[in-house]
Amino acid sequence: MFLAEEDVQFQLPVHETDFSYEELQELLSFFESEEPVSSNSGSEGSSRAVYSPDERKQRRKVSNRESAKRSRWRKKRHLENLTDQVNQLNVENRQLKNRLSLVINQYHVVWLENERLRSESEALWAKLSDLYRTSAAMQCNQEILVGKDGGFDNSHLLALACFLLASYG
Repeated sequence: MFLAEEDVQFQLPVHETDFSYEELQELLSFFESEEPVSSNSGSEGSSRAVYSPDERKQRRKVSNRESAKRSRWRKKRHLENLTDQVNQLNVENRQLKNRLSLVINQYHVVWLENERLRSESEALWAKLSDLYRTSAAMQCNQEILVGKDGGFDNSHLLALACFLLASYG
């Protein structure tokens, strides 16, 4: 075949293929089979050896065993890949859950702060409204005190209206 007679030695790990030494040995054993390889698979005039039915049956058993072995190996590798993927997705899921928890906590803190500020704003608007009423009442009192003749005229009516308006706002 294309391999030299002496054993091929590998250093562990084999970085080019990511296969272990045992896996490479197993793969190489498939190529080192002593069975002849047919270049054309069904022609009568080929140089293929003629085997008895028992020999063909035995060869088919060996071939089936090797095929099953390769199939088990591929299945094992596939299962390992799926297991690695599950582990990676579990880690990512855990990270996303942690991030979600953090965002929910931050949302709660911001919501509480917003409620506090809304309440403070309402209290400040109430104080401002009281200040406007107090200011209007003081202006009305000022106008009442400034009256010239001391009688009850239109200016006193205006001052009384301002006072009432400020009082009941």
